[in-house]
Amino acid sequence: MFCDRCGEPFTGGSHAACSAARELEPPRYCTHCRRRMKVQVLPGGWSAQCVEHGVLTR
Repeated sequence: MFCDRCGEPFTGGSHAACSAARELEPPRYCTHCRRRMKVQVLPGGWSAQCVEHGVLTR
């Protein structure tokens, strides 16, 4: 598993800053494969798409 903000492995250290930033930002990396996702910010939320694992929305 990878961090959806910085793309680094969760076992690599503390991701407290990433967790705090994710309250306001959409994810940038796929948690399964670490690929950079295509992100679209919408007035009511966001949409993020990994070419391998599909779409996440909020």
